[in-house]
Amino acid sequence: MIHLKTEREIDIMKESASIVGRTLAEVAKLIKPGVRCKTLDSVAETFIRDNGAVPSFKNYNGFPSTLCISVNDVVVHGIPGQYELHEGDIVSVDCGAKKNGFHADYAYTFMVGHVSEEIRNLCQRTKQALYLGIEQAVAGNRIGDVSHAIQSYVESYGYSVVRELIGHGVGRNLHEGPDVPNYGVKGSGAKIKKGMVFCIEPMINLGVKNINIDRDGWTTRTADGLPSAHYEHMVAVRDNGTELLSTYQYVEEVLNKQ
Repeated sequence: MIHLKTEREIDIMKESASIVGRTLAEVAKLIKPGVRCKTLDSVAETFIRDNGAVPSFKNYNGFPSTLCISVNDVVVHGIPGQYELHEGDIVSVDCGAKKNGFHADYAYTFMVGHVSEEIRNLCQRTKQALYLGIEQAVAGNRIGDVSHAIQSYVESYGYSVVRELIGHGVGRNLHEGPDVPNYGVKGSGAKIKKGMVFCIEPMINLGVKNINIDRDGWTTRTADGLPSAHYEHMVAVRDNGTELLSTYQYVEEVLNKQ
């Protein structure tokens, strides 16, 4: 079900979104070889709670952690554990926070130290695909316009789009309508209307589109073991156009100092 938000509710959601952005920046300060994923998760949970919010993911359908930390061939939903980051890894950090009754949810893929040009290109192009999708997320368009923009761009480089995992609406519930696939046909899907708030999140594989899920029921990997990149933003369709509620500003301020 698609729950349309009021202008006031969207303003409330911006505060949750700001907390997620600043949490990702705290994580960004720590990402380097030798750091354990569990450490990143602990720092994120403390920061979210210190800012008067609660982690959206923790205990959601049994998920045990504050962050989804997905390294290399893990597409999404990696459970933070004792794994130590290595030079050349890429790591998607997906974070959610709820404050004043509304969730925010978005993600960034970090490069650990020096990564290969092939992997760097995968990350940069996945991020670019996200912004191409956002350009289509305007009132009067359809979700398929967003999906097609992402798919056509990344497939032009020979990458593949995961089919089983998609973007989604967000609000009082972590996952609401509309569904936002990263593949699709122009002019198809739900019509984009004022009051919609949804997450666009390309999950793009270097190799095949197929995935497998580990025995833990969460950790989702590429079937061929090749890397995957994941970026996610939240958009709101408002009276005066579409606004990006999420921000990479805080993350990129940290990264630009390193």
